[in-house]
Amino acid sequence: MKASLLKITSVVLGAAREFLAREGFVELLPVILAPVTDPLRHSPDRALIMAYGGKWHLTRSMIFHKQAAVRVCPRIFCFSPNIRLEPADWGRTGRHLFEFVQLDLEVRAANREEVMTLAERLLLFVLQRVEEECSQELAQLGRRLPPLSPPFPRITYREAQDKYGEEFEEALSHTATTPVWLVDFPLQVREFYDREDPSRPGTLLDMDLIYPEGFGEALSGGEREHRPERIRKRILAQGLPLEAYRSLLSLAEEGLPPSAGFGIGIERLVRFIAGVSHVGEVRLFPRVPGELSQL
Repeated sequence: MKASLLKITSVVLGAAREFLAREGFVELLPVILAPVTDPLRHSPDRALIMAYGGKWHLTRSMIFHKQAAVRVCPRIFCFSPNIRLEPADWGRTGRHLFEFVQLDLEVRAANREEVMTLAERLLLFVLQRVEEECSQELAQLGRRLPPLSPPFPRITYREAQDKYGEEFEEALSHTATTPVWLVDFPLQVREFYDREDPSRPGTLLDMDLIYPEGFGEALSGGEREHRPERIRKRILAQGLPLEAYRSLLSLAEEGLPPSAGFGIGIERLVRFIAGVSHVGEVRLFPRVPGELSQL
């Protein structure tokens, strides 16, 4: 089974690269260490090293680098390794690794609607390529992919919460028969770089895509805050130190373009395609929260 999963992963990577190259994207090399990284309020632990008289973060996401990169190229992507020291009990969810790869992309001057459409087209292209090139592997896994037809349905954060309760994401994923967009997150549940809708104060122009069949979150993204005064205000409102994000604020003061984008977890995508129970099965050397590895 492991060989089948590795073959599917390889085809997923190649298909995503092919699709994005056709769409005019430029691939970046990943950033592994950075003086500043994604705050991710749900996961407070940081992986840090000391070098050259300073403190370096192992990258939790390339969000700030993506915002900086679209100053140079209007469409960029990267297969970005992420290190997120999640709680040990998250290792049992089937969805979490503390080392994983994310397909991160960003588009200058794009809005949420444009990147949502792009994500749907990317997902369908990748799935079609896997079905063409990995039919034997899918058969060995006993997996038949559900038919997908965009545009995918949408539900707001508040609607999902009212319908399913606090654990709405899991309930939504288990009841859905097609991917579902979760949109319009409240300001207080996401990060300071997510753009607030100017016409609806307190609502972010964010989105998550939720897989059907109980496979959980597929991707997360939205429009980015690029105005320095708004970034500064949001950092302070989140109780974070301005000094930690001084380099980002300096870039914003020089001029960050408006942009939108998303990150899609490669291991979670392969887990959905293959229909396996735990995302760790996708990796040859998995890093599962709470578990030690021999290699």
